[in-house]
Amino acid sequence: MERHLLPDEIDQLLDGEVGFETAPLKAHVRGCAECTQALERGRAVVQELEHLPQLRPSLAFSDRVMSKVQVFVPWHVALADWARGLVPRNRSWRIAAITGLATAGALLTAVSVWALMRLDAVLFVSEMLWDRLRAEAMSLLASAVGSVLGDGAAVAFRASGAMGVGLLVAALAGCALLAFGTVRAVAARSRAR
Repeated sequence: MERHLLPDEIDQLLDGEVGFETAPLKAHVRGCAECTQALERGRAVVQELEHLPQLRPSLAFSDRVMSKVQVFVPWHVALADWARGLVPRNRSWRIAAITGLATAGALLTAVSVWALMRLDAVLFVSEMLWDRLRAEAMSLLASAVGSVLGDGAAVAFRASGAMGVGLLVAALAGCALLAFGTVRAVAARSRAR
């Protein structure tokens, strides 16, 4: 052999492997002082390792290690685990939960069928509720504008309707952007000093 032994070849000799591939390695070691020294250093390390005390980790070692390992769980597995966690373990509670869910499902189905049979009434009521909700929101916004800017602004806001809401939102956004830009400029100037 015209070269020195590689680390894995020295490991083969240290492990005591036998076979036709180890014969040339042993022959090389007998004739090469450098490889003999490397093999002796390896034997010394193995000897030291054999005399080290056995490591016996605590029983909770694996739990502590695994608590720090971040395991990727696909969303569908996490959802299935979450759903399994909702199912009660006690048989009587499980029957009660299934009965409650079946009752809620039947009630929801009955209400849906009733609403579809009387769709015009449902649309009328929902539109009426939406109009009342919108009028109440506009009244609250107008009173807020009136308390901040005065009664004249509140009257103008009520008269403008949806356009007034848009203008109010745009004005508030503009003021927020202006305040943000001012604070940022002041902070940049104070950092520069």
